[in-house]
Amino acid sequence: MKIFFILMVFLLFPISKAYSFCGFYVAKGGADLFNNASQVVLVRNEDKTVISMMNDYKGPLKEFALVVPVPVVLTEGQVNVGDKKLFERIDSFTAPRLVEYFDEDPCRPPMVYSRGMMQKSVVADMAEGSSPRSSKSLGVTIEEKFTVGEYDILILSAKESRGLEKWLKQNKYNIPKGANKALAPYIKQKMKFFVAKVNIKKQSKTGLTYLRPLQFAFESEKFMLPIRLGMINAKGPQELFVYVLTKDGRAETTNYVTVKIPTDINIPPYIKNEFSSFYKDLFATQVKKERMKAVFMEYFWDMGWCDPCAAEPLTREELKGLGVFWLDDSSAEPGSPSFRRRRVLPMGGAQPVKVTRLHLRYTNKTFPEDLMFHETKDKRNFQGRYILQHPWKGAAGKCEAARRYLTTELPRRQEKEAQNLARLTGWDINDIRKKVEIQKPPKKSEDPKKSNGKWWQNLWK
Repeated sequence: MKIFFILMVFLLFPISKAYSFCGFYVAKGGADLFNNASQVVLVRNEDKTVISMMNDYKGPLKEFALVVPVPVVLTEGQVNVGDKKLFERIDSFTAPRLVEYFDEDPCRPPMVYSRGMMQKSVVADMAEGSSPRSSKSLGVTIEEKFTVGEYDILILSAKESRGLEKWLKQNKYNIPKGANKALAPYIKQKMKFFVAKVNIKKQSKTGLTYLRPLQFAFESEKFMLPIRLGMINAKGPQELFVYVLTKDGRAETTNYVTVKIPTDINIPPYIKNEFSSFYKDLFATQVKKERMKAVFMEYFWDMGWCDPCAAEPLTREELKGLGVFWLDDSSAEPGSPSFRRRRVLPMGGAQPVKVTRLHLRYTNKTFPEDLMFHETKDKRNFQGRYILQHPWKGAAGKCEAARRYLTTELPRRQEKEAQNLARLTGWDINDIRKKVEIQKPPKKSEDPKKSNGKWWQNLWK
């Protein structure tokens, strides 16, 4: 049997002008933008952890296997089969997003909008019959053995990595080159090994064409996520999304720098149709800037509300399905009267759950250690958000404010947006300018108040 050592299987907005109004959510940069992206939901409170892993495996199900280091021996009651749709929900809710605004007629008197009006959002829509054997001579022990859903589960302990490697080979696991070296640090830490493979008979009864997420819960002082085994048979850099659900504060890594993704930046409106390539290149630019040694935060917010929302907040039952074990107040359910009353408060607070979205691209060399986390006291909201500001389409002769808007303010803003886009993505500024179609200056005869034609040359200074 071929074994795949993978970590997952499963598992106040600043308006630029007074005549801007009505922001709408238009697109999101979810995990599906990235090839071979692995996803993990990590629930943590005190010393209790629930990990859900979403599988990106493609191939014959009979060849699938998963090995994950865990700090304790897991029993059958601590392992569960999750729901793929919950990963899609939390990914959509936390994804970087585009919002768009439309310039009003500059000839109208300025209007004052409340925060709620200014930020109105549109919600987005094991081979059969085989019996692995323990070998005292190899130092490998089967601590637990059970079946959950379509998975046959083993919990192994080992005294040394060579013995574990040999045991796996004897039991028809085709170990990738380098497994011995990768397994050794976990054995030194006296960690156990969660081994799962597909039970073909039970999987066929599900009627599903994909593997469902695996979840496991345990108690440990270690707030960590093992990623090293996932590099054994990796071809190039790996992509990982970690959605950390905590009770109070933001989560960040302790052994790697956590960097906020650039946010709240105006970019040209044409990116509405090119958001996928925009965000992928933005992320690649940030990874290069940090030399692929940083973990990027793309979102942190109270799970009970959002502004603007890329998707509806997860319900209490959905959060429980992801392993949030401290929820017991049904009145916090979105849609309930108390939820609606709470939601108007400045800091929300409808659900006692915070979500931190972390995204990293890594290799063996750039991330030589597993991810270690801690829950900070920082509760400041954050989201990756990029702003499209659509120009007013009227005539310059309508009023003095319109002339000033079209001849000075709009071209200045469009150039700034083009520069922002070039800086964020590394795209050629001249190519961007062609697409933006920056408002050209009027002929000199049309603008007698400007002398010597110098206003255009000085526009970008």
